[in-house]
Amino acid sequence: MTEHDIELSVNGTTHELTVESRTLLVHALRDELGYTGTNVGCESSTCGACTVHLDGDAVKSCTLLAVQADGAEIGTVEGLAEDGSYAPIQEGFQKEHGLQCGYCTPGMMLAADDLLERNPDPDEDEIREAIEGNLCRCTGYQNIVNAVEFAANEMGETASPEMTAADGGGDD
Repeated sequence: MTEHDIELSVNGTTHELTVESRTLLVHALRDELGYTGTNVGCESSTCGACTVHLDGDAVKSCTLLAVQADGAEIGTVEGLAEDGSYAPIQEGFQKEHGLQCGYCTPGMMLAADDLLERNPDPDEDEIREAIEGNLCRCTGYQNIVNAVEFAANEMGETASPEMTAADGGGDD
């Protein structure tokens, strides 16, 4: 089997590795680099447990070869938290009980985080559409929707003072 030297930047850390041509990105992340938050579910793009961010977009890493991601910026669930604090989407899943067994949670969080980057104030239908490619067999989705709404509210509250100051309306 042909091998390729590739470079992946995962959560801001650059990794150089050698992979076979057939190695899926999900396996490179988990097996070669130790990012085990990215789960292997169906390996056919159905369940979304393997969702990661690739150059800022949510993708299912079981449908991409690792060589296709050479040189890319990849974000996994391990990279959501900043400075030891939960990201709003992680906090939302915790406070709104958006998980039960937790298997789908990393993929759900990354799909939802992708939505919130594109649309910081989604309505319920937009949230449901954004996560429709991610399957959960435990929760019935309502608590996941609640978690995304919580994160959107948290992100909006954090952004509001900065926006006000940037628009000239701050207390400076």
